[in-house]
Amino acid sequence: MHKTRSSLGTLLNHVHTSGPLSRAALAERMGVNRSTILALTAELVGAGLVREERPAGTVGAGRPSLVVTPESERICVLAFDIAVDRLTAARVGLGGPVLDRRETTRPRAGADLETVVSKLAVLGRELVDAAPAGTTWVGIGASYCGMIRPGDGMVRYGPELGWVDQAFGSELERALGMGLPVAVGNEAHLGAQAEFARGAGIGFSNLIYLHGDVGVGGGILVGGDLLGGEGGYGCEVGHMLVNPFGGRPCLCGSRGCLEAETGEYALLAEAGRTGQSGRDAVRGVAEDATTGDPDALRAVAAIGDWLGIGVANLINLFNPGAVIFGGMLRDLYPAAAPHVQARIAQHAMPVSRERAHLRLSGLADDTTLIGAADRGFATLLADPAKAGVSR
Repeated sequence: MHKTRSSLGTLLNHVHTSGPLSRAALAERMGVNRSTILALTAELVGAGLVREERPAGTVGAGRPSLVVTPESERICVLAFDIAVDRLTAARVGLGGPVLDRRETTRPRAGADLETVVSKLAVLGRELVDAAPAGTTWVGIGASYCGMIRPGDGMVRYGPELGWVDQAFGSELERALGMGLPVAVGNEAHLGAQAEFARGAGIGFSNLIYLHGDVGVGGGILVGGDLLGGEGGYGCEVGHMLVNPFGGRPCLCGSRGCLEAETGEYALLAEAGRTGQSGRDAVRGVAEDATTGDPDALRAVAAIGDWLGIGVANLINLFNPGAVIFGGMLRDLYPAAAPHVQARIAQHAMPVSRERAHLRLSGLADDTTLIGAADRGFATLLADPAKAGVSR
């Protein structure tokens, strides 16, 4: 029985991550015979999680292998992405499509748990009300820009807005009132897993994802598994020391951290734009650098140097197959790439850097949102036969 349940989860994971797959392809991936695939898909079809269809364009005689497709329109999660300046909520279907979304701004106003939860609950209820009749809600996932305690969604530390031991997961669960727990993860951790499964990290079991918001977060996968650390707070690469002598002050209390030298505040200060803030301001500097603006060029060069030193350290430590730049860094990296690459060439060991691909996030601005959605689907995917649902 346990093996059957495990196989059900494995099959559902394949179609959730890769999309529609033929029975033959599933049998090959799972290393089982076609009669086993037939039995497993029949159970998942009976549960309303997948459907089987003839391949598109097939005509005439013969029995082509049926295609197993996730029921994306009906089986859904609520996914939330909590960034420093923005709150996003989405209805995401099994298989990963973002079917509907809502967004609102978030002022940089300090420890704002009650406000954030209230706004997210409103967005979530709007999505539930707008969903088609018959939608089955199987989970809720949230990505938060801070250090998250595994298991209960407690934000242990969010330096940008001063969150310390804020019961975010339980408060959002209570406000939504759907009878489903809220699975919360660190934004960069979830982003790394999402890029590995669906984005620029496909094919790389050892990768580093760097997420720029106002600061810099990191997610590191080793052998396809997240490097969580002793308490689940690993991969805080934004607080890796890169400039110990005269470094910029960091909100964590140290100086010269990677995010202090490469984040939004550093970039805008170097460009002489301290009166500006936000993603549009960052994009403006990057765009102006490509057209030759001297202040923007100087800023991008300075940030690119420190970012390159940080990436070189990470390459030497972890020997990744890919380093992926997401969030704000996705906007900045193309302009800063020559400086980043020069530092890597100077400081990373050749045998470690020779296979390290530098890539922009494949999921663009949805990376952390998709990561949150996958966290919401986790219970269903782990045991499709047992997972509870809420209608």
